[in-house]
Amino acid sequence: MRQRRERVWRAVTGVVAAALVGSGLVVAAAVPSTAEQPAARTWTVSGPGHSDLTAELNLNAAGELRLAVDRGAAPVLLPGRLGIRTEQHDLTSGLRLVRRQDRTVHDSYKMTTGKQLKRTTTMREATLTFRAADGARLGVVLRVSDDGVAYRYLLDGPGQVTVDQEVSTFRLPTDAKAWVQPYEPSYETERTETTAGAANEAQPKTCSGDTCSFGYPTLFEVNGSFVLLTEADVDGRYSGSHLEHRDGSSSYQVALADDAPVTSQGPLATPWRTAIVGSLDTLVGSTLVDDLAPPSKVADTSWIRPGMDDWSWLSDGSSPGDFDRQRDFVDYAAEHGLQYTLVDAGWQEGWVPELVRYARARGVDVLLWFDWNDLRTQQQRDVWLPKVKAWGVAGVKVDYMSSDSQAQFQWYDAILRDTARLKLMIDFHGATIPRGLQRTWPQVMSVEAVRGEENGQNPTRDIFLAFTRNIVGSMDYTPTWFSRPGRQGTLARELALPVVFESGWTSLGDNPEGFAAQPVAERYLEQLPTAWDETHLLSGGPGERPAGDRQVVIARRSADRWFVGGILAGTSDTMEAPLGFLGKGKWLLETVTDKGNQLQRTVRTVTAKDTYTVLTADNGGFAALACPATKGRTDCDEPVVTAPTTVLTLDPTTATAGPGTTVKINARFVLPRGDALHDVRMTLDADRLPVGWTVTGADVLAGSLKEGKTLSGRFKVTVGKDQPGGAVEVPVSVTYADPAGHKAPPIHVEQVVRVAIPLHGTIYASDQSFLTQTNGYGPVERDQSNGDSGRQDGHPLTIGGAVYDKGLGMHAPARIDMDIQGRCTRFEAHVGVDDEAEGQGSVTFTVLGDGRQLAATDVVRSGQAAVDVTTDTTGMHTLSLVVGDAGDGKNFDHADWGLARITCAD
Repeated sequence: MRQRRERVWRAVTGVVAAALVGSGLVVAAAVPSTAEQPAARTWTVSGPGHSDLTAELNLNAAGELRLAVDRGAAPVLLPGRLGIRTEQHDLTSGLRLVRRQDRTVHDSYKMTTGKQLKRTTTMREATLTFRAADGARLGVVLRVSDDGVAYRYLLDGPGQVTVDQEVSTFRLPTDAKAWVQPYEPSYETERTETTAGAANEAQPKTCSGDTCSFGYPTLFEVNGSFVLLTEADVDGRYSGSHLEHRDGSSSYQVALADDAPVTSQGPLATPWRTAIVGSLDTLVGSTLVDDLAPPSKVADTSWIRPGMDDWSWLSDGSSPGDFDRQRDFVDYAAEHGLQYTLVDAGWQEGWVPELVRYARARGVDVLLWFDWNDLRTQQQRDVWLPKVKAWGVAGVKVDYMSSDSQAQFQWYDAILRDTARLKLMIDFHGATIPRGLQRTWPQVMSVEAVRGEENGQNPTRDIFLAFTRNIVGSMDYTPTWFSRPGRQGTLARELALPVVFESGWTSLGDNPEGFAAQPVAERYLEQLPTAWDETHLLSGGPGERPAGDRQVVIARRSADRWFVGGILAGTSDTMEAPLGFLGKGKWLLETVTDKGNQLQRTVRTVTAKDTYTVLTADNGGFAALACPATKGRTDCDEPVVTAPTTVLTLDPTTATAGPGTTVKINARFVLPRGDALHDVRMTLDADRLPVGWTVTGADVLAGSLKEGKTLSGRFKVTVGKDQPGGAVEVPVSVTYADPAGHKAPPIHVEQVVRVAIPLHGTIYASDQSFLTQTNGYGPVERDQSNGDSGRQDGHPLTIGGAVYDKGLGMHAPARIDMDIQGRCTRFEAHVGVDDEAEGQGSVTFTVLGDGRQLAATDVVRSGQAAVDVTTDTTGMHTLSLVVGDAGDGKNFDHADWGLARITCAD
């Protein structure tokens, strides 16, 4: 047995080492000691190089482990208990040392997002192996870098390992200043300044008795140093955790999500319990959470592109359901060089593909919002993610997860694998905090986990966020709503937020009209990147200054330009920006400040020896941009290059073709005016056609296409012999090199030929495309009941105990329109309120043909047997199925069209 345990233990420690080596790390030679060492009671690990951090692990007489951290000669973490309990073993006491192994870990890697794209880290590591009284082993891996300390447990149990509890504890002096957030899985609660011992007094909502729960990251000030507590490397092997604190205590204990055990296959390496330690500048620049995460699982990241998007939901809540209004946002993005438009909740499947085509021709990519319930299962993801990818959507924003459970992290694992495979970027909203996720899965552009702009404004909160939440990863705050009614804070402060807050996708919160009213802000935002080469804290802190205010000034570099943002919470004050971060020579410094209800821009020449001061208004701020002051340069702007207007025409635009027949398509592409296009390609994408369809006609290429010249192509499409009736869009596209350069993806111009395949025989409504659809709650469901708010979350269609395997599930008020081509003669269905309404709900059913009523029911109530609906549809082109709420509100109005079928000509 002992030999077997030795082999397993070597395997689990080898897993960690192999992961490091596989990521390109250089690992210094380990210094092992294989003999048991019962005499050793205290072990230290010091940081690399000139680091002033030291971690001390102590084993007391009871065999209990405690960890303390010093910075210089001053303690920053008092001895806090370590240990873990599994279903099989108590590894919290009675421990004795078996061996210690030391090494130095060097790591270099690149990011697609974040405060620093190229990263190098060095960490000293000690792995200490302990044995419990029952012979079970516990490994503690302890790492110290120049910006913090982290530890994790290694469990060598073969087979399934169930962790019941950690006793992992961070201890701080009770009078240490603390900035804490009551724990909720959405991380959208407000932070409070307090002390370590008195934290519970301000946070009663998350308390049980004298114990309260707090979310990561949690900030403390101890002996002139700052400590930010969080965790790293959490995935579906484990759950997330938070901190629990007993009133008046100095201890903050790690608690697993929902106080539930986690189960994994052994051997198991737990997440890193992490303390970022140092000055505030060290914390703001720290990459420790990412340094501890696994290396990237995505080899080719060329398709991943951070950028700005305009996002209509915040300022114009109903607009995501309005195609024309979304075009306004696309036009604004195109005019001002924004990379994306984000379409939030309310979009319609019927018009999104057209919007995507419209946007891409203008050099703008579309991002699409999803309720996570629409993507909860593998089946749902296998339907929706390839579909939106085929539409040309560049990425998705997924919302409402709000859980730190192991099951939820397993879902994160799954959707991250799926989006990486399909080359879809992703933003998690209503989500947990980043724990190194963006290093491992570089297509993650941002994560909410913050009480952001959509949850009201709080200038003090924003200062806290710069020193807590945004340190550990991209933060989807959704800033810059200049036209916000009752705005708290000045215009310049609002403009500074997307500099102070880092996010790979930065979703701008105002509408085109609000931005147009602030042309100085527009000019600044046109220049602003969203991923950075370097980040520095210039001044400020989370605590109140003598003047009674709080402030923060942060500088971020992209190539040879520096962007500076400063925000103030409190009364008018002077903000300082020491310019020592600038290089040698003279620099142009453009500054945007408030001037009444407008913004003003000033330009001056500075050097790194200067300190720039700005007098700001109450809850004010400023934004600045610095660049080398080369001869003749008068500003720091880089040109905003937009896609030219081009024209792609197809002949025909519509066609009717039966199975096995061919449609000929002529395509013409022209640049009416402007500089020549380069690397031009015209193609018909056969991969986006149904199985069985074939295409003939080669791609048409042109190295350049000059103004007024035409690129022509000819294609033939043959309909599959087994193709059912309905409509299929055949896409023809032209791509050309983005004139903006900078590794931007090609501009994509696309049009479609809508091929109608004659409907024939008996068809089911649930198998047809909808021209339009509306639903009172969630989407219209195919072959299942309405269910809940997500797509494909219903149950078998059931009316009065009768189950129907085909049909439509709706929620009043609802309507779908479908094209029946004037070829169908009869519609029939069995209708009623689905049994999932459990005795509640009342609806009406109406059938329309070309807008004229063909059939209607009386009020149908829950529990009633299905009602037969039959009507003649001869000569009709548009068939509409409508559900009403019977005049008593829509609650529980789950309406089923069981076996809804249409009889068409053969």
